[in-house]
Amino acid sequence: MPQALLLLSFGGPEGPDDVLPFLENVTRGRGVPPERLAEVAQHYLHFGGVSPINALNRELITAIEAELAASGRDLPVYFGNRNWHPMVEDTVARMTADGIDSALVFPTSAWGGYSGCRQYDEDIARARAAVGEGAPTLTKLRQYFDHPLFIAAFADAITAAAQQLPADKREGARLVFTAHSIPESADRSAGPPADGGRLYSRQVNEAARLAAAAAGFADFDVVWQSRSGPPQIPWLEPDIVDHLDVLHGKGIDAVIVCPIGFVADHLEVIWDLDNEAATRAAELGMAFVRTATPGTDPRFARMVVDLIAEHLTDAPAAALGAVPRYGCTVDGALCAPGCCALPQRPTR
Repeated sequence: MPQALLLLSFGGPEGPDDVLPFLENVTRGRGVPPERLAEVAQHYLHFGGVSPINALNRELITAIEAELAASGRDLPVYFGNRNWHPMVEDTVARMTADGIDSALVFPTSAWGGYSGCRQYDEDIARARAAVGEGAPTLTKLRQYFDHPLFIAAFADAITAAAQQLPADKREGARLVFTAHSIPESADRSAGPPADGGRLYSRQVNEAARLAAAAAGFADFDVVWQSRSGPPQIPWLEPDIVDHLDVLHGKGIDAVIVCPIGFVADHLEVIWDLDNEAATRAAELGMAFVRTATPGTDPRFARMVVDLIAEHLTDAPAAALGAVPRYGCTVDGALCAPGCCALPQRPTR
């Protein structure tokens, strides 16, 4: 029986001096040139060198603790990150010192694929290996991209955002969903080989379909954001800013942008959407509104507790979609051989 919950996330800098060390952690082993790191660092420094992600995760932990208490479950909640403090290795060491033998892990990613799923398994395995003998058993909860509470939070956010548009532009506004782009090769390898690949993009499209329908939209677009890496490597397209140009060419004068791929207002959301996309929309004379993300919605913390209960009681998955979802994994064991393998990076 699990004795705790570990919230496992990406991490982010909490001051200007943290920015470059954080980015070096994120890109370690990828051969990213220093000038590219300096360029990305400016995005963080634009906001005082502070990513919102750690503060939002601490708020989420408080909400989860309240939901756990209300449900009668006595599970302390620990917080660990992949790329910045509190590092997951340190957190698992503290859990071990606290006498925790077994814990569930909630990752702040709803998706399949290498970055959204398997890399969290690797984080778990690395942290346990760092602690060594006596490290707790860690079981990662399943993917939740189509959980009813997750979809409902996004749907209500879309409805609320639409009301922020000028009244004369609401009826013709285009609903556009965004998620973090990944290399095409990574998307092809996402999911167990027998499932046919492209699990990540299929899940994103399915979540968008469900949220749009719940908000009363029959038509919508799914586009991508935050791509990085060499331009010769194909990534999922189109980019949100390029798509705004296309919509403008079709006479669309208002957009509702929903970052379906993000559980909270990470730096990618506030830079790529609130800054770059909003600026481009203004240049085009296009009304632009961005929806809230679900991480601060009370239903998100409730969903976490529901996932815990589902796991402990072997209840059927609360899910709305038709696209597969996977989990749970124990001690970083992968869902299936070859599942979500990291594509071979080019040497030049």
